[in-house]
Amino acid sequence: MSSPTSADVQTHPAEQDDPMQGTRHEEDGEGEDEGEGEGDVLMGPNVTDDSSEEGEDDEDEARRIREGFIVDEDEDEEEEDDEEERRKRRKRRKKGHRRRQEEEEGLEDEDLELLEENTGASFKKNRRLTRLRRGRDSDSPGTSSSKHRAVIESSDDDLDNDDGLPQVQDIQRIWDDDRGRDDEDDDGDMDMDDFIEYDEEDEGGVVMDEEAREERRREKKQEQERRKKARGARPELAGIDANAWDEIHDVFGDGHEYDWALEADDEIQYDEDNLKPEMRYQDVFEPSEIRKRLLTEDDDLIRAQDIPERMQLATSSLSSSSTLSLHTQLTDADLGGAAMWVTQRLSNRKTREFFSPDGIHQHLKGALVMAVTFALRYLFVEEFEVPYIWTHKRDYICYFDVNDIRARTELLTLAELWRIYALGQKYRSLHERRRALTASYERLKQKDDYFEDEIQPQVDSVEVVADATEWLAMKYKDQKQAESDFHFHDDEEPEATKRRKMPSRISAYEVTKKSIVSKLAQGFGIEPYQVVLNFMGSNKIHFVEDQELNPIVFAEQFGDSDPAKLRSPEELLRRARMILSTELGKDPLLRNQMRKLFQEEARISVEPTERGMTKIDEHSHYFNFKYLYQKSIQDMLDSTQFLKILLAEAEHLVTVSISLPPDAKASFERRLNDAFASDSFSDAARAWNEERSRVIQDVLDQHLMPAGVKWTREYIREEVEDYLAGRCGLELRKRIDVAPYLAPDMVLGETASVLAISWGKGDPHKDAITLVCIDEAGRLREHTKIDNLYDAEMVEEFIDLLKRRNPNVIVIGGFSVATLKLANLVKKTIGGSSTQNDEENGWGNPPPPSNGQTFNIPVIYVHDHVARIYQHSKRAAAEFSALSPTAKYCVGLARYTQSPLNEYAALGVDITAIAFEEDYQHLVPTEKLLLAFERTLVDVTNKIGVDINRAVADTYYQHLLPFVCGLGPRKAQVLVKKIGSLGGNLVNRDQFIKGGLLTTKIFLNAAGFLRISQDHESKPTKNRLDDDMAPDPLDDTRIHPEDYELARKMATDALELDEEDIHDEHPSHVVSVIMQDDENEKKLSELNLDEFAISLYEANHDQKRHTLNLIRDELLKPFAETRDPFLIPSAWDVVTMLSGETPHTLRIGLIVSVLVQRIKNQFISVRLDSGIEGVINSEYVADQVPNKIHDVVSKGQAIPGVVIDLKFQPEQDSFLVELSSRPADVSAGDGAFRRVRHDDCWDHARFEKDQEILARKKRAEVDRTRRVIKHPNFHNFNTGQAEAYLEKQQRGDVVIRPSSKGVDHLAVTWKVDEKLYQHIDVTEPNADPTGQMVGGQLIVDSTHNYADLDELIVNHVQAMARRVEELMAHEKYKHGSEDELHLFLKNFLAANPAKSMYGFTLNRKRPGHFSLCFLANKNSAVQTWVC
Repeated sequence: MSSPTSADVQTHPAEQDDPMQGTRHEEDGEGEDEGEGEGDVLMGPNVTDDSSEEGEDDEDEARRIREGFIVDEDEDEEEEDDEEERRKRRKRRKKGHRRRQEEEEGLEDEDLELLEENTGASFKKNRRLTRLRRGRDSDSPGTSSSKHRAVIESSDDDLDNDDGLPQVQDIQRIWDDDRGRDDEDDDGDMDMDDFIEYDEEDEGGVVMDEEAREERRREKKQEQERRKKARGARPELAGIDANAWDEIHDVFGDGHEYDWALEADDEIQYDEDNLKPEMRYQDVFEPSEIRKRLLTEDDDLIRAQDIPERMQLATSSLSSSSTLSLHTQLTDADLGGAAMWVTQRLSNRKTREFFSPDGIHQHLKGALVMAVTFALRYLFVEEFEVPYIWTHKRDYICYFDVNDIRARTELLTLAELWRIYALGQKYRSLHERRRALTASYERLKQKDDYFEDEIQPQVDSVEVVADATEWLAMKYKDQKQAESDFHFHDDEEPEATKRRKMPSRISAYEVTKKSIVSKLAQGFGIEPYQVVLNFMGSNKIHFVEDQELNPIVFAEQFGDSDPAKLRSPEELLRRARMILSTELGKDPLLRNQMRKLFQEEARISVEPTERGMTKIDEHSHYFNFKYLYQKSIQDMLDSTQFLKILLAEAEHLVTVSISLPPDAKASFERRLNDAFASDSFSDAARAWNEERSRVIQDVLDQHLMPAGVKWTREYIREEVEDYLAGRCGLELRKRIDVAPYLAPDMVLGETASVLAISWGKGDPHKDAITLVCIDEAGRLREHTKIDNLYDAEMVEEFIDLLKRRNPNVIVIGGFSVATLKLANLVKKTIGGSSTQNDEENGWGNPPPPSNGQTFNIPVIYVHDHVARIYQHSKRAAAEFSALSPTAKYCVGLARYTQSPLNEYAALGVDITAIAFEEDYQHLVPTEKLLLAFERTLVDVTNKIGVDINRAVADTYYQHLLPFVCGLGPRKAQVLVKKIGSLGGNLVNRDQFIKGGLLTTKIFLNAAGFLRISQDHESKPTKNRLDDDMAPDPLDDTRIHPEDYELARKMATDALELDEEDIHDEHPSHVVSVIMQDDENEKKLSELNLDEFAISLYEANHDQKRHTLNLIRDELLKPFAETRDPFLIPSAWDVVTMLSGETPHTLRIGLIVSVLVQRIKNQFISVRLDSGIEGVINSEYVADQVPNKIHDVVSKGQAIPGVVIDLKFQPEQDSFLVELSSRPADVSAGDGAFRRVRHDDCWDHARFEKDQEILARKKRAEVDRTRRVIKHPNFHNFNTGQAEAYLEKQQRGDVVIRPSSKGVDHLAVTWKVDEKLYQHIDVTEPNADPTGQMVGGQLIVDSTHNYADLDELIVNHVQAMARRVEELMAHEKYKHGSEDELHLFLKNFLAANPAKSMYGFTLNRKRPGHFSLCFLANKNSAVQTWVC
């Protein structure tokens, strides 16, 4: 350790503050005891020495800092005061850190005594010294000892003046001990290596003014000058001689031993000086919970970017695993290629109508391409969603003829816009892969004209990209390897690490390509890529260089000189053909041609497996394609059949084969042969052409055909999945693109109040009737239960509810057919009469008494798919936790009646649980279904618009907001929060931008679909022109803000006003006037919109004809209802909802089981298993009409019946099935009705052949006689059953059983040992034809004949069993297998070389025999005999 100099230890005058002690304080009792005496830095009341309290202080400070990030303008002055206070508090805390460090670094008494002993100097105990730190730049102990740190003191004002301060890179390290070590003052007046830290308290504990601070700085500067001179002196002048210095060096070292600790000290101090890290939700919540709440970093990025949310996602926003899409945006330069690529794949109908020579719109193909280009630009460059284009830019996707403006042709439909969006995403992915392919090629640093001129321009699919990548890797693998091995001579050699040897990845092609055989392949006279160019060109442009020699003779020249490696010419030619076939088979252009051929001509065939032949019968839903034969690929794309075929294949019931028609394959092969063959007629040329023909055959069989089959399989699957997902989306559209239920006395646009009633499962002893009343806004108003509807008290309660709530409609729902009886009772109660004249009601009681009151309230059924899901959902539990599941079900029914769209939108990912395609929907991947459902929800939501103020206030209605154009779950979430922070209500659409609620692009997408409701009936008020908070009637229309001026212009013209008339008024005042004008329809219809559209087009090429129509419609009826009327369920829908029966399970001709309920004179009342009522008229009870039906059937009896008629009348609350139980009808069966119809492409020959095989097997089973022999050991077992029976028996036990060889044979099975059984074939020459007796002679073989079974068992089987027991008891018998016996013999002779040894064991391959093994000596082989 360095020694202190005399300057360091000299005392200061008493009247001067001691920098080693700090200022003494007498206040609050401080400094009274010795522990707080001299040398201690005393702190104010807000500063404590307790480290635990310091942590709390830091937390409070961090909290204050976090809370101070957002301030209001009126709090500026308070914030400045708080900031001043915090700055002072931080300074005091820094001093506390330094004081504790000084205490830790203070010299102990032993150190002081040692210094006095070695230096002779005296150190007062009250003089507080610190340990000196070694400077980084010190060169010797002497120089190190003379360096001290200067003390820097500054005020807040000084922080702005850098003249007198050291240059510190990080302001956070201003309090570090190491500050200034590497920097020196410009004056050179101090060295910052080591210093004694001084207290920075103001003198006397009072605040010093600027003059006093300046005086203090001058004094300190003089002190530093004195110390500087002292540091320049030798150690001897400081009172330390050289010997003493050496001793100090020996004891304390040179000061570098603990540098590592000092550095760690600095880091700890730095960590303490920094505020504690702010707690983040990632530190508290599980990652899955963070993803669920949309709080991941990706979610934050999606919220922040000015891009529609759905365009930022790689999957549907409904998916729980939606991820951020990392695509590259298309540019205007990419649109030309994208438009052509997309247009060609839009649809077969578009291709036929616009691009065929005889297409009806062939003259508009250019306009179609322009429309697609416009759509792609707005979708992928401008980033507008499909609903925006369809609503506000539809003029640009229609053909607009200026000369004949009425002749407008719609070029693209809404579905085709979504198709363009999907294809555009694929093209964008293809574009990125193209760039990656180009980059890979450029890294090769090779010049390949064929790749650049032929392959690159034709890369039009991801498959071609993959093929081209593989082709480059195959062709330039050596160059890539050489590039990776390239290094300079001075590069460091990598350390050799032991690695497990990996299997060789070098193919036979690569090995052969590097051999001399590649020269032989060149002898074919043409390069593979030239063959491909000949194949694709209309004319042959590359010709073969013929060889004069025969292929065999030519191949002999390439034989190896080494006889051991010599190959035959035929083998060499085979390898040369392999090189050429591989290069041709890997060519990207040729493979693409094969894919196109498969896409147009492929045929699909199906064959059943051995298991499928018996499993798939005529009633199986797989029977339709069991023997499918050569079905065209075009017929496959428009049905779900292929997905069912793949499902059956996964169950190992069928095998699928994809092939080409023989003529199509032959044509392709012939063209390829012509491109490869020589035109010469010599014998050698013909021989070479035969070799080339073999190459082409290998190309097709080994490369092109397998690749085409694999691609076709995936292509059909993808197309059929998209087709089926689209069908599900269309079915969803039918259910949600409907208006709310409208009662007869309601006006279009109103929402009905609903009373939903359900009896649950309909058990009168368990289930009560649940009633839920929902008002027009979807709020629960009343919920009650009643036991029945026949007690007067219950009926009165029900009537009172109707009077009190006066619902517009009553909705009935339930989970059983008993719901029909409930509906009938409700209609009786509210109408005073019944539509069904039953003697008893659903509870087995007389009808309720007439109350004399009637209500004109319709009673209906509605689809309950959503309600069934809602009743058990977390959403229902959160909204109505106190309600029963049945009551929640009623809430779902009522809300569905008010808005089917809202109910489906609220489902989220659970929407896939609803079956829109009963039999096939599960075959589509969930992500594709969610994408189709999301697009449908987006279309319909933007069609009707969303009231933004209602969405902020109503969490249920808020479910629609994510489907607004431009928004999504994340952006809708943050939008609601922002509006809520502004008061929860918007006045006009301008606030979206001026209030920072939406970014520009999102606003442009969503503005026309976010409505701000206003009272159009009120008298228009005049607002100032510059009133930003004035409501705008256009904000409650579908008109986009960019078209507001057009709307105002149309309103002004319709009112025949001049600009001067509305100069000082709000721009939209005229809109309010025209909306409330009684003759607005007449005035607006008088406008010549065609001429207006032409003038707009001529002025600035704006196409606004459709927009003008939209504006006119909105001025007349803002956000008018354009959806279809509410969809009432069909009869079959109600049957399925209440009973579960479908047209597949209940139709005429099927036989069903029914239970007899009541027996009348003319009919029998029955009930099906599903609960549906049925009736059997007397003439259908028996073949002969009985006198009394009771003689034929009885009550409670279950009987089969044939369905002869279905009478479903939900309006009359009646489901009735007529049946016949006549034995003649039932015995005929229903096979003909249940039989599945086979496909038109059917392999009848194979079907008949397999049917014959199955029939033959069935006859064989029937013809096999079951013998019944009266003997205790006889059993009708087969081989497996006999062995299983004997497994638990003793050795020697026997089973006698029938033989598969015929009725004149018997089989005898006896147990030789564990899992070893001998089967003996016994012949009966005089067998009993009936199989009841055993013949008088039983022949085992030529030497063993027996008279009966007992003699056979005793004299043959048991005799063998006794002999086996004797041999197994012999000392030379060894248990186990023959191999184990061999090992025993070898081990024995290894221990006893002079001996020979034998042993025997059971022969497992020939039960009943033994293997005798002998080993003569240890060098000989084991000899074995079977006996």
